[in-house]
Amino acid sequence: MATHMLVQFPLLMLAGALQYASCARPAGSCGSAAGGGESTWNRLGIAGLAFAACVLALGMIPRLLDLALVDARVEAAKVAALLAAGAALWASWRRAGLVVQGFFLGNVLPMTAVAGILYQDAPQRLCNGYRLDEQVLVGTLLVVLAGAVALGWLVAAGIRMQRTENMGGSGPGVALPSTCASTPRLAAFAAGGPLHEERSWPEDASTTTSRRP
Repeated sequence: MATHMLVQFPLLMLAGALQYASCARPAGSCGSAAGGGESTWNRLGIAGLAFAACVLALGMIPRLLDLALVDARVEAAKVAALLAAGAALWASWRRAGLVVQGFFLGNVLPMTAVAGILYQDAPQRLCNGYRLDEQVLVGTLLVVLAGAVALGWLVAAGIRMQRTENMGGSGPGVALPSTCASTPRLAAFAAGGPLHEERSWPEDASTTTSRRP
C-alpha cells in the first residue's frame, strides 16, 4: 500500500510533469498548441491546481485503490489521471503565485493528514488488498508527508518574500530624483516657503502712460 500511494503516485505525477515540460519547450510541438489557450483556461493556475487536487482526493479513496488492483480499466484511468495531474501541476504552480499556492496546499495537505489519521485509527482494513499494518504505516507516512510539505513551502515562501522585499523595497527614506528636486515648487516647499509663487503680471497698456523723451 505504501508503494502504491507514496511511490507510484508521485512517480506518475512526476512523469506527467516532465512530459509536459519537454513537450512545451519546442515551439512547434504540442506545447505550443497548449500554450496558446493556457492563459484563458488556466489563468493564475487555478484550473490546473483544482484538477490536481481532485485527482489526489480520488486517489485516497480505499475503494478505488482496491479496484485499481483488480480492474485494468480503473488502473488505466488512474495512470492517465495522475499523468494529467502532474502536467497540470507543472503548468500551474509557477503562475499561481503565493496566494493561490497557499490556498491549494491549505486544502490538499489537511485532507492528506485527515486521510492518514483515518487510516491509522480505523479498527479494520479499509483496503481489502492490503494488510492492516500496511494501512497504519501509510497513515503515519501521509501525516508526516503533509507536515513536511507544509513546512517546506512556508520556508520557501518566506525566502521568496524576503528576496522580493530586498530587491524591490528601497525603504522609507527615498531620495527625490534630480529632475524633481530642481523644481522650484519642491525647492520652496523643502525650504519651508509657500507652495505658490508670486508672479508679476504685465500692466495693461490702456492704464499706463508712456513717457516721451
